[in-house]
Amino acid sequence: MSSIGSGYDLSASQFSPDGRVFQVEYANKAVEASGTIVALRCKDGVAFAIEKIVTSRLYESGSSKRIHNVDKHIGMAVAGLLADARQLLSVARDEAKKYKYDYGVSIPVKYLADRLAMYMHAYTLYGFVRPFGCFILLAAYESDGAQLYGVEPSGVTYNYFGIAVGKAQQTAKTEIEKLKLTDLKLEDGIKEAAKIIYQVHDEVKDRMFELELSWVGQVNDGKHERVPTDVFEDAEKYAKASLEEADDDDDEM
Repeated sequence: MSSIGSGYDLSASQFSPDGRVFQVEYANKAVEASGTIVALRCKDGVAFAIEKIVTSRLYESGSSKRIHNVDKHIGMAVAGLLADARQLLSVARDEAKKYKYDYGVSIPVKYLADRLAMYMHAYTLYGFVRPFGCFILLAAYESDGAQLYGVEPSGVTYNYFGIAVGKAQQTAKTEIEKLKLTDLKLEDGIKEAAKIIYQVHDEVKDRMFELELSWVGQVNDGKHERVPTDVFEDAEKYAKASLEEADDDDDEM
């Protein structure tokens, strides 16, 4: 990354002559180096699937999770630096707790996304801090249906039908665009999300990975939780079968 002049990447509060904030761009690079996340907003809920890269066989299975609960009805998936994500998870939980204390009801996911976005944006304005190197996805199933929001390191937030974040995001987005999400049931959405993760996983560079799956929707009364074991096994079996079928087709060609 070069620009006119030099030294414009030393502070998040400094623009380069061509209007770029390099510290924010570097934070986006940290997100792009992360394992892939796929989130699908189906007609009756939201499905999360995560490719958690395992860099050592000595790690215990299930450690360093990338899917969390903010509140009973809101799930969070994170891509990028886990240490930064834990800080943002703590902030999100505090915001949810404060909203419920003040108003007596659970915080809508849109308000939580906006408040988290403002917090993340503040860390791009001052020279003595750096931007958070992570991308936050928030999912909920509310009175107006399934909701899926993403918050970028810059503090920009969007509402999505489907999104992929991480090292294989472009390939995963292409696969997501093939799905009719408005007609897709959550049970099928979990399978499709797992299938995409297996399709985009690079076995050469990252041989080992753990699949994380969670959902929130009508099927579990609007509570965000990890999918049951039988659902997980069915989704993983479906993903592996689809991958083997694709490999067989390539061999025939």
